[in-house]
Amino acid sequence: MHKSRVSAFVLDCRVDDLAAATQFWSQALGRPVTNSDQDGDGKYAELRTDTDEPFLLLQRVDHEPRIHLDIETDDLDAEVARLEALGAKRVAFIKRWWVMQAPTGHRFCVVRKQREEVGAHLNEWP
Repeated sequence: MHKSRVSAFVLDCRVDDLAAATQFWSQALGRPVTNSDQDGDGKYAELRTDTDEPFLLLQRVDHEPRIHLDIETDDLDAEVARLEALGAKRVAFIKRWWVMQAPTGHRFCVVRKQREEVGAHLNEWP
């Protein structure tokens, strides 16, 4: 058995400086910035969310701007295999997560567990 759930909505921003994009989205969504440089590389920022909500992340990217989902899991290999069985394809392993592509063409990431298990939003898989 393993578990998974939607972990984050990630705003992929093609910008030189993520700080201005972070300020815009913070003000637009009414969410304070909780971390303006999550990994210390100027590539990720986080807006405040409640513990039962997905994270709101901003990511500085080189590709076209878009939004993607992160799915968190307590068993990365099992969740990736489950999603592949549904028709998803592995695109790339980056740092500690998998970028995948759904049969619909949408990209998403499968990441290790990000938060404690809270609420009824957790799926359990055989």
